[in-house]
Amino acid sequence: MQAIEISRPGGPEVLTPVTRPRPEPAPGEVLVRVAATGVNGPDLMQRKGLYPAPAGASDLLGLEVSGEVIAVGSQVQRWSAGDQVTALANGGGYAEYCAVDAELCLPIPKGVALRDAAGLPETFFTVWSNVFMGAGLAAGETFLVHGGAGGIGTTAIQLGKAFGAKVIATDSPQERCRICGDLGADRVVDYRQEDFVEIVRQAGGANVILDIVGGANIEKNFKAASHDCRIIQLAFAAGSKVDINLMPVLLKRLTYTGSTLRTRPAAFKARIARELEEKVWPLIERGAIRVVTGRTFPLAEAAGAHALMESSGHTGKILLLVGG
Repeated sequence: MQAIEISRPGGPEVLTPVTRPRPEPAPGEVLVRVAATGVNGPDLMQRKGLYPAPAGASDLLGLEVSGEVIAVGSQVQRWSAGDQVTALANGGGYAEYCAVDAELCLPIPKGVALRDAAGLPETFFTVWSNVFMGAGLAAGETFLVHGGAGGIGTTAIQLGKAFGAKVIATDSPQERCRICGDLGADRVVDYRQEDFVEIVRQAGGANVILDIVGGANIEKNFKAASHDCRIIQLAFAAGSKVDINLMPVLLKRLTYTGSTLRTRPAAFKARIARELEEKVWPLIERGAIRVVTGRTFPLAEAAGAHALMESSGHTGKILLLVGG
């Protein structure tokens, strides 16, 4: 099968097309003929040598796929050859075939194209587990989303609105801000033109904050937070080393958490999958939540997809088209 390897840690140019044997599904797994795979932040970190694959995982990139089941391992009951699925993968998506945990497969929501479904698992699993299962975002609360036009942001805005939160999103420039508004954000802040801290404070403070930026945003988030705010740090695009005053954490009773999804137990991720299928997939099928695909690239042009991802010039999800 055709696949993309990391020849050495480095820039996008180290992504190299290779030929590899087709994997076989282990007990509890299905083998998917990949139609498309999503490009995500952890892929970039792994390519640079900063985020190694966990023990037992594929060394290939690709944490989400969509495609057709062509073989099932023992102990698999729900899925059969010929089923179309989207799945959270433990690596291996940058290839023509990918073996995935059967319990982390989901049906393609009605009305969603097979290729676009590849962009669902990583962001929806991440946002649902952190914002709803972890932080307990509730209807009527104010939800601050940084980087609103990216893959995580477009998912977070829509899920927040769908479940009754007031959503304030930050991004820049105006084209990215427009996307946030189109997806339902109640207020969009161009962080290069406005101070999100003051705007959020005027709204009564944020109850939940989702941040992929880090850097100077960390202390600003403390200032924008209401009492008992839950702050979720998913990435550090602007850096993770900062000198900040932590007193607001004490005085406001803030909860500040970080999260990575890939190393969570399989049983926990299976629970996320069940909740998404029950509570979120019907919203997608009714059109209340849109699947936002930004750009697509052929698998062989994975380097170009990574370069675009790192430029911060992309919106929505970036997909690699493999087959189908």
